[in-house]
Amino acid sequence: MRVKVTKHSLLNLPRSVKRGIVIYCDVLICAFSVWLAFGLRLDQWGQFQVQEWIVLIVAIGLSFPLFIAFGLYRAIFRYVGSAALASMTRVFIIYTSLFFCVFTLLGINDVPRSIGVIQPILLFIGIGVSRYFMRYWLGSINNIQKSFNRAQPIALIYGAGSAGRQLASGLSNNKELLVKGFIDDDLHLQKSTINGIYVYPNTGLQALIHRLDVTDVLLAIPSASQDRRKEIIASFNGCGVRVRTLPGLNDLATGRVRASDLHDLDMNDLLGREVVPPQLDLLEKNIRNHVVLVTGAGGSIGGELCRQIIKFSPKSLILIDNSEHSLYLIYEELKKVLIGPEDGSAARDFGGQVFSPHPVLPIKLVPCLASVRDADLLLKIFTTHQPTTVFHAAAYKHVPLVEQNPFEGIRNNVFGTLTCAQLSLDCGVCNFILVSTDKAVRPTNIMGASKRIAELVLQAMADTKDDHSTNFSMVRFGNVLGSSGSVAPLFSAQIAAGGPITLTHSEVTRYFMTIPEAAQLVIQASSMAVGGDVFVLDMGEPVRIHDLAIKMVFLSGLLVKDESHPHGDIEIKVTGLRPGEKLYEELLIGDNPRPTAHPKIMKAHEEFLSWDDLQPDLEKLNLALNAFDGQLIEDVLKKLVPGYQSKGNAVDWHGEELLSHE
Repeated sequence: MRVKVTKHSLLNLPRSVKRGIVIYCDVLICAFSVWLAFGLRLDQWGQFQVQEWIVLIVAIGLSFPLFIAFGLYRAIFRYVGSAALASMTRVFIIYTSLFFCVFTLLGINDVPRSIGVIQPILLFIGIGVSRYFMRYWLGSINNIQKSFNRAQPIALIYGAGSAGRQLASGLSNNKELLVKGFIDDDLHLQKSTINGIYVYPNTGLQALIHRLDVTDVLLAIPSASQDRRKEIIASFNGCGVRVRTLPGLNDLATGRVRASDLHDLDMNDLLGREVVPPQLDLLEKNIRNHVVLVTGAGGSIGGELCRQIIKFSPKSLILIDNSEHSLYLIYEELKKVLIGPEDGSAARDFGGQVFSPHPVLPIKLVPCLASVRDADLLLKIFTTHQPTTVFHAAAYKHVPLVEQNPFEGIRNNVFGTLTCAQLSLDCGVCNFILVSTDKAVRPTNIMGASKRIAELVLQAMADTKDDHSTNFSMVRFGNVLGSSGSVAPLFSAQIAAGGPITLTHSEVTRYFMTIPEAAQLVIQASSMAVGGDVFVLDMGEPVRIHDLAIKMVFLSGLLVKDESHPHGDIEIKVTGLRPGEKLYEELLIGDNPRPTAHPKIMKAHEEFLSWDDLQPDLEKLNLALNAFDGQLIEDVLKKLVPGYQSKGNAVDWHGEELLSHE
């Protein structure tokens, strides 16, 4: 323990003091090399004589200006690497040449000429050994810390095929990352060399990583299936390496590859799920040459819906959001898609309506700052632009926030949906699609209950199909990785900050998919609707959040800190379930969902209320909200949503009423 404190004390000294200590040690090494050179040559081991003092003065006079000029005192001993070794080599060559000229070619009285060769060798052995000893000694303080903090990270490339060879070639043009080998499954490639780089087998990876001091593993396996990628990624769990994937093939082909171009693994790699390619006919059906309106366009799902919709040439895309900042961001992003980042001139932007330059299908992009509860403003937007397809993604979705603000959450999620649906019906919208959630199934929180009532609203309206032509449907799915408030961005930020990762419960499990996949499936599901459909997306196997956190730590090149690994990097701290949070989520209320034309989309059998039965309770709910009557709200929620089982207490900070949960 005392040694550890001494190391830290040394590292905490001012840089000028540490540089002075190094210079003093180098003087001692220089003196020792002169004394040892004379001893080895003359076999006389005593005090310094006059000739030895002359050699020492010349040695110091030649060596230290070279040390300073070549930056030997700017190097950090803990990170001494190939660059420092190259500098020392150059200094050794210059110093040896000068010293040899003085004492061997010219000669000094009473100084053996062989001293001109022996002393430089001894000096640089001493200097080199001292540098690498200090690197080892000081580096042991952080020997389990992030290995990619070193001066030059060391990488292995998984995949010795064409992509891997191009990646190695591209990285050879810079000094940011040193490739020390390939890993490949092909027995014919193993134990051979490709462009001077050895190909290792895919076994014994942990020992190989430790032996080569590897910091990064780069995946260059573009043709591998998702299941195979999952196996490969899992093989590096606990190895303390950062796993990344190759950049675009265009960059590989041109050789423009830097370490910063390599990507962290995407969410599909974290989930290990195989993504089914979308069916283009379903994506296009309600979009191409249609006027499409998206509410909540600035949110995670709404924004991705807009990105997908714009690819299939709608006649117009109307963006509605009540957040100025979010609407601005998605509007600017889509503008660049339509008119290009270098051609965003005001000539193409007329009064906030952007027209794409496509000669056949010009796309009009219209941002509307509005709330989905503002019926008058929405009526103006609907009558002006006359949308044919509406994706309703506007909702308050964060469970703890809605638990603390239940009145506002219900107003937005229930009555915002009711307003948009009623206007769609009145204005002759052909297709109305509600983006719903698995939390609407037997909910234990206000957010889930409000989304289930929003579903009931659409089911009841669809039941009156004879009175209108609007096709109402809803798509229910689980958590989306990468969306605002989801665990993946939160865990990433906590890992980057050094931890801890906060987890509400070690056994919490959730269904996950990526934002692009969810948005594509929502659009495809809407094309199969016939009225009142509740579509359920195949989310794959549920994921234990604790396992996801561990995987994210491992794939960042870090180790989890727990009882078994007290010297790990990132601690996982359990904070307890939040109000309204469930351990497990469900996607179905009933049983036996029906398949559809898409393998990842199912149609659920859900009971619902007729509009005549639902409308009085909606009016009662609205009156309770206006009166801030928490108990009446609770009664209505339990009546409308039979599976609703609230937990804890929810307080609306806008009112004094307490929603007393039994």
